[in-house]
Amino acid sequence: MSTQVPRLLAGLVDDAAVFPPGSASLPDAVTAHREHRAAWYADLVGPLLVPASAVADDALTDLTEGFPVGLIGDTGIARLPAALARLAAAGIVVRQVEAAVARRGEDPQPGLAELLRLAGAGADPGREPTRPGEPAGYWYAELPLTFGLTAALDTLAGARAAGVPIAAKFRTGGLAAELFPTPVELAAVICACRDRDLPFKLTAGLHHAVRHLDPETGFTHHGFGNVLAATLAAAAGAEVDAVAVLLADTDAVRLVEPARAARDTDRPLWIGFGSCSVREPLTDLIRLGLVNGGFDR
Repeated sequence: MSTQVPRLLAGLVDDAAVFPPGSASLPDAVTAHREHRAAWYADLVGPLLVPASAVADDALTDLTEGFPVGLIGDTGIARLPAALARLAAAGIVVRQVEAAVARRGEDPQPGLAELLRLAGAGADPGREPTRPGEPAGYWYAELPLTFGLTAALDTLAGARAAGVPIAAKFRTGGLAAELFPTPVELAAVICACRDRDLPFKLTAGLHHAVRHLDPETGFTHHGFGNVLAATLAAAAGAEVDAVAVLLADTDAVRLVEPARAARDTDRPLWIGFGSCSVREPLTDLIRLGLVNGGFDR
């Protein structure tokens, strides 16, 4: 591990440069990701996230750059095996596979069963470890925070107990207000995962460390520093109300102290999140004193 990036933050930020609002071209994203991998803050960065829709023959040359990727199943679960096969044939290492199993209001169980079949079949084209202390799971089922969530978490926990390398993923933002869970809703999910020993990832909306209002959209965004403090508290036994207080907090000092105290430990439960900008969260971490570095290094 780098002396600039503490163990607690290893692999916290997956590179989602090709996804909105950044929407970089794949060649530009590959070039930038190679720079992140060579930078002093490389230990902070997870894989480059690539949509399955981009895994076409004419795009593979942009991906064969010697670093692994995370595959996002934007074309549906049924098309994941074809995308994985193309990447494997091109010698590209897939570190993680992520796919939504249902839309809001739909029963997640059918889609979850389909994803579990793929994960349980060992469709692994050549995985390498991503993070120190990483849990045994590289398939991620994105679950809507609505109907059927508790049963879906039970299904995932049961599959993991049976040895299937799968974990949960939740959406914490987007283009509509209902895609932003309240602090209490997110706290309940974090505690539910804690109770089931179920790791999870988050996606969307986590642009800055501290909870804040976006003046352009009017949406209040969760802070990734809030999530980190809340997860540390949950892992230590805090219940939903106490975890929700941390998720709602806008005092950076109160959020930083738990992370500073745990900086030399593995991050519990929370695998991390994808960001269309790696440098935005990095800048916040430097300003908060959680990462020791600067862009002039």
